[in-house]
Amino acid sequence: MKKIEAIIKPFKLDDVREALSEIGITGMTVSEVKGFGRQKGHTELYRGAEYMVDFLPKVKLEIVIASEDVDRCVEAIMETAQTGKIGDGKIFITEVERVIRIRTGEENDTAI
Repeated sequence: MKKIEAIIKPFKLDDVREALSEIGITGMTVSEVKGFGRQKGHTELYRGAEYMVDFLPKVKLEIVIASEDVDRCVEAIMETAQTGKIGDGKIFITEVERVIRIRTGEENDTAI
């Protein structure tokens, strides 16, 4: 099993969720996060004063799936989240040792 963490632009969330749903990925956790990479934030004007916005709003998706589904999942995220501009985000893939469904006690593939 693998865990995919994807950091994407917030306005792309619905498109990505829909694309994942189309390939059979139904469960995910979504968090509103803030961060920066190469784009390093930007300046904004508020009540006549200019200030620096260091952390930009992003959305973090967390998906635990069977190892054989990783490539399809990553491809779906990349195709729908990509704008071609700086700040499109990142995808992290890590190994998951064990999954347990709390309600039933099922483990691993049957728990996801």
